[in-house]
Amino acid sequence: MEYSDITYAVEARVATITLNRPDKLNAWTRTMETEVRAAMTAAGNDDAVRAIVLTGAGRGFCAGADMSLLSDVSASGGDARPGDAAPGGIAGGLDLPPDYHLRYAYFPTVPKPVIAAINGPAAGLGLIMALYCDVRFAADSAVFTTAFARRGLIAEHGISWLLPALVGHAHALDLLLSARKVDATQALAMGLVNQVHPGYALMDAAQAYARDLADNVSPRSIRVMKRQVYRAVLQSLEDATLIANAELPGSFVSEDFKEGVAHFLEQRPARFSGR
Repeated sequence: MEYSDITYAVEARVATITLNRPDKLNAWTRTMETEVRAAMTAAGNDDAVRAIVLTGAGRGFCAGADMSLLSDVSASGGDARPGDAAPGGIAGGLDLPPDYHLRYAYFPTVPKPVIAAINGPAAGLGLIMALYCDVRFAADSAVFTTAFARRGLIAEHGISWLLPALVGHAHALDLLLSARKVDATQALAMGLVNQVHPGYALMDAAQAYARDLADNVSPRSIRVMKRQVYRAVLQSLEDATLIANAELPGSFVSEDFKEGVAHFLEQRPARFSGR
């Protein structure tokens, strides 16, 4: 597929998806929406890809929805507002409940780990896209804001559920109601991101983490555990435990389990097949 608002590259079993409107701080467009979904689908279905990194070109991650989109909505009196119709998860993705089949909530259905490398401002919809990734690395210069309350909007696209799940009720309300800007140090302290690195080292750190997953972790384990975790937040402890008990026998007879034991005993690099 030809891309205009993103770039897509695969190296060392890591797919890198880069939002590519640097002159607009990678503000989100309908074209970008379509292309990111297509790239996530391609990476999810490519046996040569074991992990995915999502980042932004230039000095921003994603400054939110392009103002032209918001202007169109305002001018139309709301008739052009974006909906959350359910297009489904990605083709060939993980079997997850309909909650993850909404417009922007499909990242969890990608059967491979998705790491956000947040290289600059992540605002509004841009923040939502980062939060739907599995793991978040940030540059020390990154800035985060929900932005919605300062645009006369509401908590969009599931962030009212997602943000409290990540940072807790009090932090989520603070970030949503105030729409204040939070720096990378504050984001790390509240659990909004997993790691913070100097800007010059961010992509190296994110790529190294992704390559470690690609080289040393069972793809089968990742698929199953991702499905377990994203289902578990909608389940009881009993349900999560019973599902784990049902999954365990399949692990014991998998090729990846045999390889996991063999490479440890033989003290050699792993050669996981994903089966």
